[in-house]
Amino acid sequence: MNYKVAFISLGCAKNQVNCEQMMARVQDAGATLLTMPEGADAVVVNTCGFIDSAKEEAIDNILAMGKLKAEGKIKKILVTGCMAQRYKDQILSELPEVDGILGTGNYADIVRAVENVMHQGKPCWFDSIHAPEDEYSRVLTTPSWYAYLRIAEGCDNHCAYCVIPSLRGKYRSRPMDHVLAEARNLAKDGVKECIVIAQDITRYGTDWDGKHHLSELLHELCKMDFHWVRLHYLYPDEIDDELIDTIASEEKILPYIDLPIQHCNDEILKAMNRRNTKAELLELFGKLRERIPGLVLRTSLIAGLPKEDDAAFEELCEFLRQVRIERAGVFPFSPEEGTLAAKMEHVSTEEAQRRAELVVDVQSEIMDAYNESCLGTVREVLCEGFDGQSQMYIGRSYAESPGIDGNIYFTAESDIAAGTFVPVRLTGVMDGDLTGELADV
Repeated sequence: MNYKVAFISLGCAKNQVNCEQMMARVQDAGATLLTMPEGADAVVVNTCGFIDSAKEEAIDNILAMGKLKAEGKIKKILVTGCMAQRYKDQILSELPEVDGILGTGNYADIVRAVENVMHQGKPCWFDSIHAPEDEYSRVLTTPSWYAYLRIAEGCDNHCAYCVIPSLRGKYRSRPMDHVLAEARNLAKDGVKECIVIAQDITRYGTDWDGKHHLSELLHELCKMDFHWVRLHYLYPDEIDDELIDTIASEEKILPYIDLPIQHCNDEILKAMNRRNTKAELLELFGKLRERIPGLVLRTSLIAGLPKEDDAAFEELCEFLRQVRIERAGVFPFSPEEGTLAAKMEHVSTEEAQRRAELVVDVQSEIMDAYNESCLGTVREVLCEGFDGQSQMYIGRSYAESPGIDGNIYFTAESDIAAGTFVPVRLTGVMDGDLTGELADV
């Protein structure tokens, strides 16, 4: 394959891993990967289709590629990913600039699809979304010091507001030997922060024998030459004492847990097919705080869900003030077609947005208080380079996950290479981020 191919990956880290695998496939087939679309024979837009804003971003990128195509700067456009899976008919009818579409069960067909469009074909391929996870190498698009390790695909939670199961299929854990082999390669390539991801990592292995295997996997990962192991998307109803003990006892596993709760009101949680009550969430948070020193919690929250009246919304705000979750992504309810929640009565889009902004205000106060509590302490920071605007180095501690949390800006008298761990004394706050100086230890 003697073509130049560019990739645009949108959405979550799981989508990014799919894109990295497709990049490896076309590169292994002989294609040249371009970092910019201009000059490409084919541009692959790997889309997210989870909520309206993600769809809009995907369409904007496709239209931008269509403009380049009309100007003769690229030749063909392929669309892959969740929006392709969800809206193939609309893409075909409303976006004539698109030359081919692959569903989420067809990432492995990317080489054949590029060849097809370059020979005037128009692939529209949608195989089973429940097939085993594609096992293939990747072209890492993250900085060399961190990488995502996806351990499962799909989801069996079937939350009432979510379309993921219909786009990604049933929950399928990757075989542990495959996961560990990939992890060894990442460690060998110099990755220092291994970020374990899936739509729900807590259920890892339960589709094999009904038993949880995440702790077993984590113990093996901690034997490898990673400095940090970070966990993303643990569901509260599946966190058991063994997993808590594993996180608390393994030095490499960061005391940072991404635990989406969405809401705290019992009626709303039940209607949304969430399997926790408010009391159970409070008990879990208390147990986690008690047994994992220095724990930083991240969560996802949705304002304006069906059944959220003024009292339930105020209950959410009070709950947040009580549990003091340090990190949160806050979203207004988006009634996604094909979901149960979209058929339920709910507040207007404008009211949901207003409530989301109020929750952000509550969380900002909590985050500011957390930042203030950190001042004067020394944190191990992973330096990620020099920021020319602030004239300071920029990095992250265990409390900041890349791309979704803040940063730590710090000064140093000597040069520090990106990807280096250094001690930083935290001394101030700047627009919600922490600032500090290289510490003598």
